[in-house]
Amino acid sequence: MSVLFKLYQMNRTFKDGRQDNSNGKWYARAINVGTVETNDLAEIIQRNCSMKKSDVQAVLTELTEVMTQKLQDSYAVKLNGLGTFKIGLKCKGATDLDEFTVSENICGGRINFLPAYTVDSATGHRTQALISGMKLAETAKNDVGIEKA
Repeated sequence: MSVLFKLYQMNRTFKDGRQDNSNGKWYARAINVGTVETNDLAEIIQRNCSMKKSDVQAVLTELTEVMTQKLQDSYAVKLNGLGTFKIGLKCKGATDLDEFTVSENICGGRINFLPAYTVDSATGHRTQALISGMKLAETAKNDVGIEKA
């Protein structure tokens, strides 16, 4: 299977009326054909190993609970071969240190993800583990598939 993409032509105007320098140029955008959920992953893993689907599902469910707990305890969570997750904060700046308060300046949180990667020893080039060996395929060409950004 390949990563599917479709082409789109950049046509963006900024709020202040300026045009984007990339306007008129064509770009590729990866598309998703669906979503694979935990239940689907458990079924696939069951077919690939000796564990039953219910065991796999239990492990994946527990993984999300333990990851949530560890992230909220200020740990980064590294899943070897996948990447590292950590919590980041959304903040509004304070003009003075004494003015900074949690309730006024911290607006929320987000999850930061750093994908695992390998490094080519000859070139030093990094390749993300999840896209190593990726193949590409353009979707069928038609007027509907061409987008303008």
